[in-house]
Amino acid sequence: MSRIALVALVVDDYDEAIRFYTEALGFRLVEDTPRPDDSRWVIVTPPGVDGSGTGLLLARAKGEDQHARVGDQTGGRVGFFLHTDDFARDHARMLAAGVTFLEEPRHEPYGSVAVFQDLYGNRWDLLQPAA
Repeated sequence: MSRIALVALVVDDYDEAIRFYTEALGFRLVEDTPRPDDSRWVIVTPPGVDGSGTGLLLARAKGEDQHARVGDQTGGRVGFFLHTDDFARDHARMLAAGVTFLEEPRHEPYGSVAVFQDLYGNRWDLLQPAA
């Protein structure tokens, strides 16, 4: 069996990224291990992920090329999709935590969805798939 275990997300600062993902989005900090090169191995996962789901590797940008991509890793399109089992609950909690939504919630044949951005501007879908 194969699966995608981690997706790297380039960030400016480990601690501010950890705060955003754990406090504003409710993710769980799975690992924060210092490395010999002054970097850290930082993994966060969405609520409810039991070790078999995909996590985010928060990777601090190095060099001009990586710094230029912080917040725009996908060229301005939605690049990350956060599924929920209760859209209204999570949308309200995220708004209260200061998450910026770029649109009002909409109800599509595939589910309830709204685009939000992370602390750097990467676009995400909050999505409750249709039953």
